[in-house]
Amino acid sequence: MSEYSERLQLIDNLALYTPDEMGRIDAFAAQFVPISTLMDNAGRAVSRVIRAHFKPMRVLVLCGPGNNGGDGYVAARYLREAGWLVRVAALSLPANKTAAAEASACFTGIRVPFSCEEVKRADLVVDAVFGAGLTRDITEEVAHVLGAASRIVAIDIPSGVDGATGHVRGYASQAEMTVTFDRLKYGHLLYPGRELCGKLVLMQIGIPEKVFQAVPATTWQNNPRLWSLPVLGAQSNKYTRGVVSICGGEKMPGAARLCASAARATGAGLVRIAAGENAAVYRLGEAGVIVDSEPILELLADKRRFVWVCGPGLSAREVEETLPHLLEAKCCVLADAGALSATAGQCERLRGVAVITPHVGEFTRLFGAIEVDLPAQIRAAASHLGAVVVLKGASTLIAAPDRRLAINTHATPVLSTAGSGDTLSGVIAAFLAAGMPAWEAACAGVWIHGEAGIKAGLWSIAENLDQYLGAARQEATVF
Repeated sequence: MSEYSERLQLIDNLALYTPDEMGRIDAFAAQFVPISTLMDNAGRAVSRVIRAHFKPMRVLVLCGPGNNGGDGYVAARYLREAGWLVRVAALSLPANKTAAAEASACFTGIRVPFSCEEVKRADLVVDAVFGAGLTRDITEEVAHVLGAASRIVAIDIPSGVDGATGHVRGYASQAEMTVTFDRLKYGHLLYPGRELCGKLVLMQIGIPEKVFQAVPATTWQNNPRLWSLPVLGAQSNKYTRGVVSICGGEKMPGAARLCASAARATGAGLVRIAAGENAAVYRLGEAGVIVDSEPILELLADKRRFVWVCGPGLSAREVEETLPHLLEAKCCVLADAGALSATAGQCERLRGVAVITPHVGEFTRLFGAIEVDLPAQIRAAASHLGAVVVLKGASTLIAAPDRRLAINTHATPVLSTAGSGDTLSGVIAAFLAAGMPAWEAACAGVWIHGEAGIKAGLWSIAENLDQYLGAARQEATVF
């Protein structure tokens, strides 16, 4: 296998699918591998994971009527064969002549009522009631039974979690562990589903790779295998590494300084702050940052200054004095903070920017209230704006106008501090200046920003993050 082919395969393994897409994959896979074989592989994988993580105990497997329940029957059979005390409780029986019905018939152990009383007798409950494709709220009966469990291992996803959005349909219990198969779904990485899954274990069950290739992915888990960082050459110089220019405001100079420090620490060759009449204040900062006092139109005459960050620390007036000129000059603009507040309710004013990096509040003011199907909403925003949208959060979503989407979970709550977003803007800008395409630059910036937060340890502040960005970038090159 060539290095390029191997890289493509690695990227494919980061692919995320909706339940509908996985349904198409399962249907196509049945042309090559019988559903009963895939179900047997899935149930056996669940059994292996449970035996690897738990000591023998009393297990109750709750089975629904569909394929998720079929996986449960198989898992129960393999656990019983391994000597575990296993009982099965069925919400309802599978339809006749289905793979799930076959799996049910092969389980010859103890069957008990689907009830809270039986759940309370068990040390461990295996949730095989509903999978990621659930399209309605679960019933009160199912909610009560699942709610009586003290320890749960979920098959595919905790029952009640929507696999396409991560939202809860009526009720979902907290799982200690979730075992899913072949590829993750959106709901595994988006809150609250991400938290309800507990420890997430991905097992391969034998779906041929050509089946996945027939349903091309448009969404991936963000990871350094998804993008390539620029590499320094023997003749690299500050201009080939890229110039980052930052619009500096009067009242919050710290925001632009944090952005500048991050861009430098990430690898930008030259960082400049366009401070205008406020230049004297900025010149008290880092020696390696050039501070310009000339008018913005004069600065734009230098075509090497193609990448601009507009927003950190800017007032609405300062945005109005800079952003239109940057867009008219067709610069590569990352808009954040003040630029997003100044255009609230008028997102069309941002057309022409390359990247925006809103938090939830800023996104809501630009595009309306957050909807249940957040992946669809952020894709629509990126398409409408013609720009990459980075929606910052515990699970950060990075959407391109062509519908590509990455979900980033590589981060830490340490980043939830004032100024962290300004740092992220500088990191992404450094990669834009180095020539990375906007979506890839945003994905790389988000991951490396998260890695820096992890390396910074507990209770770090934004001013400290730039100390870890170089090591974080190096970490990204070893994948």
